[in-house]
Amino acid sequence: MKNSMITLQKEKETLLIPLYGKALESKKKSPVLFDAKAIEIIENINYDFSSLKIPGKTNTMMCLRAKLFDNFTSAFLKSRNNSVVIHLGCGLDSRYNRINNLEVDWYDLDYEEVIDLRQSFYQESEKYHLIASSVTKSEWIKRIPVSAENYLVIAEGLFMYLKEDEIKELLHLIKQRVGNYTLIFDTYSVYTAKRVKNHPSIKKTGAKIYWGIDKPDKLRDWDKEIIFNKEILFTSNEELDKLGYATKLIYKIAHLFPIARNAQRILVFQV
Repeated sequence: MKNSMITLQKEKETLLIPLYGKALESKKKSPVLFDAKAIEIIENINYDFSSLKIPGKTNTMMCLRAKLFDNFTSAFLKSRNNSVVIHLGCGLDSRYNRINNLEVDWYDLDYEEVIDLRQSFYQESEKYHLIASSVTKSEWIKRIPVSAENYLVIAEGLFMYLKEDEIKELLHLIKQRVGNYTLIFDTYSVYTAKRVKNHPSIKKTGAKIYWGIDKPDKLRDWDKEIIFNKEILFTSNEELDKLGYATKLIYKIAHLFPIARNAQRILVFQV
């Protein structure tokens, strides 16, 4: 029986797109990413997921994106002790469960309405914390401890919904609180950010896309201590072999063309 009603709108409603995508992917024989929690959640909330009209290629890309974020996070935590993870705009994602690192101090942050829904499926603990706030507010940062040796800030599927000044202020806010940190986020190119408003899932939710970048070094114009570390491309990565032959071929062909290769990618910075 579905007992949790969805009342989210616009950019908040977009969290249902990757949630449903992960559930669909997890039911495949050989999924790129397996997420039992996503299946549990969609089976227990009252929402017409078919109305999202998620194209198959979008679903594959979202699951590939999540797996690449998982891979980076796992590697980061394995090589560092006394770490704090701040997951900005967490939605209903179960990365904390998938990573399954009992040592990390983890903070999932999202709008109050999202966290209210999230509390139906996730329980806080000594190491796992929920923060109900917009990322653009400043009060939430007081919940983050300042004594850790390492900090990882994750922003998956978030920055494109923020304006540039909001992202600048957010990165500065975190730096003021914790000092140095590693930042990983995905971004559209400027061209893609302008065109993606016509994507059927985005049109359905009414969300607005505000931001994209072409050259990672642009962030150094904001703060000279924001240092570009690496990029992770959807068109060339360790997970592509899990895709079907035809899908893998499409990604490999896309990799040959800069406009497609850079349309959306994951960037890592040291702040």
